[in-house]
Amino acid sequence: MTIAGSSSAPSHSHGAASCRFAHYFVVCGVDTETGLEPDDGAENTDSSEAFEQSPIRRSFKSKVLVHYPESTDRMPLNKDAVNMLCMPRGLSFRTQADRLDPQFHSFTMSFDDGTRSYGFVLTFYEEVTSAQIITAMQTLYQMHHVEHHSASSASSPSSSSMDSLVSSLDESDVESLAGVSACLGCAGSFDPARDTLYVSKALCLFTPLPFLQAARQFLSQLHQAVTSHTAPPLPLESYIHNILYEVPLPPPGRSLRFHGVQGPIVCQRPGPGELPLGEYPLGEAFSLLGVDNMVQLLTCALLETQVLLCSQDYQRLMTVAEGVSTLLFPFQWQHIYLPIVSAPLHHLLEAPVPFMMGIHRREGAQRSSLHLPHEANLCFVDIDNHCVEAPEDLPLFPDQIELIQELSEVLLRFGLPPQGGATTKPATASPRLSSLVLEDLMEDRRNGNLGGEELAVLERLQALARRCGGGKMSEGEKTLGNVFEEEEEDLKAAKLNIQLREVFAGRFAAMFGRYEDFVIHSALDLDSWLSNREGTLSFDKGSFLSVQPASHLQFLSRFLETSMFSAFVDGKVISRWADREPMQQLFDNRLERERLYDTDEEESRSCRYRKCTSLFESVCGLSFRMCHGVKLLPIDCIDRPHVSPQNIERRLLKADHTAIHPHLLDMRIGQGRHQQGYFPKLQADVLAQGQNTNKWSSRVTASRRSDPKRSALTEGLDNEQRQVLSHTNTVKTHRPLEKHAFARKNLRQSKLLDSSPQAVSQTHREFVDGLLSECRLKTKRMLMERMGKESVELGQGEANITGLQENTLILGLCDLLERTWGHGLQLKQGKSALWSHLLHYQAAHGKTEAPAESPGCGGLEQRTFDEGTLVLRGSLIQDMRFIQTMSEGLSEVGQARAWIHLALEKKMLSQHLKELLTNQELLRQLYKSHAFLLCEEEREQFLFHLLSLNTVDYLCFTRVFTSISISYRVVIIPMKKLSIAMATVNPWVCVSGELGDSGVRQLSKNTQEIYFQCKNLGRLSTLQLGQENSGLLAKCLIDCVMVYNEITGHTYKFPCGRWLGKGVGDGSLERVLIGQLVSPGGEEDAGRWTGTPPELASPSQSVRTVLGSLGSRIQEDMREAANNLVKHFHKPEQERGNLTVLLCGEGGLVLSLEKFLLHGLKSNRLFQRNVFVWDFVEKAVVSMETADQMGDLHGSTLTKGPPCDSLCRYVNAINASPRNIGKEGKFQLFVCLGIRDRLLSQWLPLLAEFPLTARTYEEAALLRDRAAVHSLSRILHTLNEFTITLETALVKGVDL
Repeated sequence: MTIAGSSSAPSHSHGAASCRFAHYFVVCGVDTETGLEPDDGAENTDSSEAFEQSPIRRSFKSKVLVHYPESTDRMPLNKDAVNMLCMPRGLSFRTQADRLDPQFHSFTMSFDDGTRSYGFVLTFYEEVTSAQIITAMQTLYQMHHVEHHSASSASSPSSSSMDSLVSSLDESDVESLAGVSACLGCAGSFDPARDTLYVSKALCLFTPLPFLQAARQFLSQLHQAVTSHTAPPLPLESYIHNILYEVPLPPPGRSLRFHGVQGPIVCQRPGPGELPLGEYPLGEAFSLLGVDNMVQLLTCALLETQVLLCSQDYQRLMTVAEGVSTLLFPFQWQHIYLPIVSAPLHHLLEAPVPFMMGIHRREGAQRSSLHLPHEANLCFVDIDNHCVEAPEDLPLFPDQIELIQELSEVLLRFGLPPQGGATTKPATASPRLSSLVLEDLMEDRRNGNLGGEELAVLERLQALARRCGGGKMSEGEKTLGNVFEEEEEDLKAAKLNIQLREVFAGRFAAMFGRYEDFVIHSALDLDSWLSNREGTLSFDKGSFLSVQPASHLQFLSRFLETSMFSAFVDGKVISRWADREPMQQLFDNRLERERLYDTDEEESRSCRYRKCTSLFESVCGLSFRMCHGVKLLPIDCIDRPHVSPQNIERRLLKADHTAIHPHLLDMRIGQGRHQQGYFPKLQADVLAQGQNTNKWSSRVTASRRSDPKRSALTEGLDNEQRQVLSHTNTVKTHRPLEKHAFARKNLRQSKLLDSSPQAVSQTHREFVDGLLSECRLKTKRMLMERMGKESVELGQGEANITGLQENTLILGLCDLLERTWGHGLQLKQGKSALWSHLLHYQAAHGKTEAPAESPGCGGLEQRTFDEGTLVLRGSLIQDMRFIQTMSEGLSEVGQARAWIHLALEKKMLSQHLKELLTNQELLRQLYKSHAFLLCEEEREQFLFHLLSLNTVDYLCFTRVFTSISISYRVVIIPMKKLSIAMATVNPWVCVSGELGDSGVRQLSKNTQEIYFQCKNLGRLSTLQLGQENSGLLAKCLIDCVMVYNEITGHTYKFPCGRWLGKGVGDGSLERVLIGQLVSPGGEEDAGRWTGTPPELASPSQSVRTVLGSLGSRIQEDMREAANNLVKHFHKPEQERGNLTVLLCGEGGLVLSLEKFLLHGLKSNRLFQRNVFVWDFVEKAVVSMETADQMGDLHGSTLTKGPPCDSLCRYVNAINASPRNIGKEGKFQLFVCLGIRDRLLSQWLPLLAEFPLTARTYEEAALLRDRAAVHSLSRILHTLNEFTITLETALVKGVDL
């Protein structure tokens, strides 16, 4: 985040600021000129409790006292923001009775282009010397004591106000009050005669990279120099000037030693093939939270939920936040990132966007005291109590159990408990060496200049120091043993960081090892891609998910929708025209290297979990063999397969380069004088800019033993600096592309730390614009994906989305609505802001109904009318009542999501929300003026985007809430001319769907509809319609049957167009109808492609006249029907449609085969009525059995065998069924059973070769065409490889 808004213009431009170790040195503290100002916005004050506390315990405003340099070209200093982050609790006062330990914490600030700068702060207590401040504190304490004493005294009739007390105080009052306070001697008292007053002061160092250890050591040594009895070798200005202007960034893959006040400090940077720099101790983060919680927290971050960290320790907030951030590699957090949010910025907690923020918890504060506007998608992390509260329905990280096991093993190897809950050392800065002899010894050891006897002596000294318990050398100095222990601890922490990060990097490499295969490069150039960014599909998500293990899909489908994954893919697309982003290039290189060394391709493609250590063993083992020959050493003989820990150990123990030593500056006489315990007033003119001294790279620290190689290496640092500058220029050259990568984000990160009213208002204005833009993009994406899905179902395209992806998009919409309704909320009412608003609306609606209950005819009529509108089927209130009565045990968040799913399925979401927002009085009562819901124009556009979702059909509620009870209404619609015939039948229905059937439901006599309630049937597919009356008059011509889902409002049409009764049509008393979902207003098109096929005309006239032209068309239909079945089984299981429709619906296998067998059939020669295919099949079987009994089969090419036996057995079983399903129903059952049991392809040639066929069919009939029969048999044979499961409604009553 750019630190913007400096009041003064930069006086000097520092062009090489990008390659310097530090950008700024800042001092914050009390401004003696302005005096004490209460800090109402500080972390540890509450406006209601401010004056209840002793003044010693209150917070006061701090200020930036000095900062050097004045400004840099890239990072102008926002003093208010820096002051707020350096001293988030404001000024703290203490006395000698309190603990005065220095505290260390750090923070980060993000630029608008996504890069970050780091601030490291050491806060210590300095004795107050200003008489004005001491007098002000004394006065405040006396006023507090008098007011508190008078308020608690029961005998006092009244107490003076603060103003009157101040005006009435004179010297004698002050003396007497001071005496009283001295007698009390209570905690928080202050008496200048007895107490020494201390005030906090902060020293801050800004660096472009997270050099945590080096910055902490530098500030610690600076503080030690201030508190030391003896003056430092040089004025403090020399050391500050040195680190600001003369210490460079270490080159990549190298380490750099520079000098603090009391000893050398080493920092290092990873090489080009290593993970980016990350010094924040992951071991501490895992120790605080535990492995399980850290994995859960990382999952929340990857899925871009809102992450809120809470702790009493600022450095813990930063440790956990930076730990999570580094573990995201190769992805990067794209949203608000503020690990420390001070009180003036708490308005950001209502940000309706993903964020990762940290807040300070006051001592004794409870979780319930945090007033968070919405928690539907919030991950709350209580670091001090080792607790993570994740959002509902959080999917598991892929291979989570194995991952936790591997991480636990790594921690145990380093002596850390995997379960967490460990207490870590407070973030105080450890003092370093001050002995010059010891400093030289350490420096020579670190640089490899000790050898032989000297090294042995040093090691013996170290061992002796440890055995003796480390006696003190002098006050404030470390023992030799402690020094070595600290070095080893730092090295151990660095190695643990690398191992933990490699585990996660290995998991991402395993999950996205082939991601490049699914990146879509559709644009010809960068400009065209940028101009069509929103409408361009850059990643084939459906294909990627289709090759993933089923257990990973819940997580991956949601992760693919995140901004961090989109930015990652965008970077890959842009890399065609520009240099790749460094982290992406590193990840791609690692993938290429793993593919190169991974010899076992089959194992790498399998779903088996591979540990990071085994993966790198194979890499390093193969590398070793390639260098030394295959037969030399097996992999198991290599002790350290991974080289990164070795690299970092080498760099930390032996510095590659040495920066120029601090040196005396051109200072005025008398400046830089040492005064113990006081940080001096720095001489501004020598620190405002770099002096024209010798270049840092030409100065080499001389050791007691010269090393030619070391000197040459150090002198060559100029070339390294040029490389760094060249890299910096390269980055600047491509900065416009970086801006494009972040163009989708509406928030200007640089403005978030500005707490002025204008800036806060502008920030929330940007939140509003961002919500509207997100709604537009989400609804557009949902429409594109859903329309693609419907075109697949219609046979017009290939599959591009699974049901899982659709659920993910709808879940994203639920999250968007929750964040929108949580923006600007006055007071949190529950975890779900949307459901809370609905409940308020329901309560207000109940009050408005009350007057309608007044007696009187007019009132009654009005109430009847009102109730008719209020409880109208599909109203907002009715849907709420249904959700509240669901026996699912849903939470508030779950109820809100269920309501959204139901409204979306009913195509009422936009209408319901519009109705909800009509109550303006309720809106103003619940929301602040800047809330999204009070922005009328944006709100209307928001609802308009949601309205566009009504153009597609969703079954999200039906398919998610499968165990609820649903009310159905079934209406039988006869042909209009014969509707009177319904009075003679006694019908029954049985409705079947994806989740089961309703059982037989008998309609009352003389009625055409029935209501019933049963468990959710899912999407309806078939309906059995029958009648029990078998009399000759009990018959009816049925047009269709309509089924209404009373909860979701869905209507299903089951076309029939056939007679139901004896002696008409095919004599059926029961029919199985195939249904379809009817879109509102689309009844005219109902049944066009999935419904029950219309009744076929008798072929006696039509078929003979057009035999030739129909033959090829019928064969094409047959191939198409079979092909649809093949495609059905090749789709992922979640994506398959209804198999019954493909078998029995229009264009299905049954109808196509029926047309094939009707082609060329001589109807009037054999039968004296309308012909059904079943008549021919039945007659063929009878003739077959008769011929077999008479021994007549020898005259034909047929031989008695299994196909013949099975044909006869199946036809006889169907005829013996107790169901009166008619001839068409029997043929449908014949085809379905034949295809299920893989017999149909054998039966067809059998029927074609039977002698009866020649007498029954025309010569040009398809069944007499050997080539056509052979082709059809082969097509049917291809279906034998699939396992076909038939609905119970199709095969009921047949035991085969």
